[in-house]
Amino acid sequence: MDIRKIFGRNFRRFRLGARLSKEAVAERMGVDRAHVSSMERGQQNVTRLTLWQVAQALECRPAAFLDEGSSSSSPETLTRAPRRKRTKS
Repeated sequence: MDIRKIFGRNFRRFRLGARLSKEAVAERMGVDRAHVSSMERGQQNVTRLTLWQVAQALECRPAAFLDEGSSSSSPETLTRAPRRKRTKS
């Protein structure tokens, strides 16, 4: 399997396990939500620095994101992160 897909599945699994939204993780990392989304979909080549930032944001070991065995859990079986409440303009 493509390492980007493995990373993305693990990223999503750990994010949902922490009950964090993409927006919350992006804020912790100092990146845009769309960047987090593209990493989860396996569309980004993640640098070591980005891997470190993701691990820090989710309080996990960096190596856990590259573990092919732990990516076998289907993301669909995980609970969703709480949605951010919309404010009226």
